[in-house]
Amino acid sequence: MKLISRNKTTRNAKQDKGQRGFTLIETSISMVVMMVAGLAVSSLFAFSLQNNVGGADRALAMGVAQQQLEQLRSVTFEDTSLTAGTTTGTVTSGERKYSVVNTITDEKNDDNSLKQLKKITITVTPTDGTPTWTRSPVVLVSFRSSLASGSYAVQ
Repeated sequence: MKLISRNKTTRNAKQDKGQRGFTLIETSISMVVMMVAGLAVSSLFAFSLQNNVGGADRALAMGVAQQQLEQLRSVTFEDTSLTAGTTTGTVTSGERKYSVVNTITDEKNDDNSLKQLKKITITVTPTDGTPTWTRSPVVLVSFRSSLASGSYAVQ
């Protein structure tokens, strides 16, 4: 038969007495630190979401600019749509509106004579549906030459 000692329970109680839990102040400070970290992560998430929307708009704007450039490439060099100057318009693509600015300039030689070369600059900017800071323009630049012989060097 084995004897049970009552001192065993009192010894465990003495060991537990030295152990402490977290105080209310420590818990409050850790909750504030976690709250600040959570707010930082949530603001980063909101920023990345808006930036992704801006990227989609820039991709659609690039498509609009490429369509405009292809239209100008499909006409002859002498066509009136390739007359030097600036035209503006609005295009709707993907349920968004875009401002389109086409600028065509005649390139000149050093002696100020006209080259058989035109510089085409197309600028497309989203106009609505996104925050202002994500409305960065897309700019495409291309050169168009005639089939006639002449000076085409771009400087």
